[in-house]
Amino acid sequence: MSDPCVLTSIGADGVATLTFNRPDLHNAIDERVIGALRAGLRQVADDPAARVVVIAGNGKSFCAGADLNWMKRTAGYSEDENYRDALEFTELLAALDRMPKPTIARVHGPAYGGGVGIVSACDIAIGTPQAAFAFSEVRLGLVPAMISPYALAAIGERYARRYMLTAERIDAAEALRIGLLHELCPAETLDETIRRVVAQALRGGPASMATCKTLIADVAHGPIDRAKRERTARMIAAHRAGDEAREGMGAFLEKRPPRWTESSQGAKP
Repeated sequence: MSDPCVLTSIGADGVATLTFNRPDLHNAIDERVIGALRAGLRQVADDPAARVVVIAGNGKSFCAGADLNWMKRTAGYSEDENYRDALEFTELLAALDRMPKPTIARVHGPAYGGGVGIVSACDIAIGTPQAAFAFSEVRLGLVPAMISPYALAAIGERYARRYMLTAERIDAAEALRIGLLHELCPAETLDETIRRVVAQALRGGPASMATCKTLIADVAHGPIDRAKRERTARMIAAHRAGDEAREGMGAFLEKRPPRWTESSQGAKP
């Protein structure tokens, strides 16, 4: 049975939704939330019926960052205990980042601290004018260490230098400008906007999209050397010889939808 602090559902349209469900605490994160979200991610990663993953939150906030009671507990931990505790959240972010399916953050309200990390680790982030962000750690004498790899990938070093050092509030328009959000829409059209993006994602081959995420992570940094060129050549060669590519190319030439779209016909483009 799933933990009610994170609700997991998989629709007939292939969309899995993981929802933070602590609205009275602005969906703050603690050990229990981390465990429940990791369990939900494992569930949808292993379920072929789940094609796209949406991360959402109940209540006014998307995710307010660390739960105050959790922070009080960690303040009494030794350095080694804090290390083991922190690893759990880093593994959660890694699981979200490496999810072999497209992930979309539905940011309807504030996301602070670790909540910014959750948004940054998703492939796509769509928000409303009510969304707001802050790297609040330095004001507590902490550092945004665990979320930094994903946040820097989203906004770059230059913006990270400003916003991680000042802990300023980032409104939705600024989040869009610096790359923390991909799209901004009115609150009343948020779900419609997400359905539109989901419908586009569902048109892609599942195996191809999983490999595409690996490809992006591999080629985003470092030189375009011989080893990288060989890896990309082998990657496309393997896919060209695979069943999914044969189906995709066959469908294109025969002017019909590929078979992998059959289970998601309810999602409108």
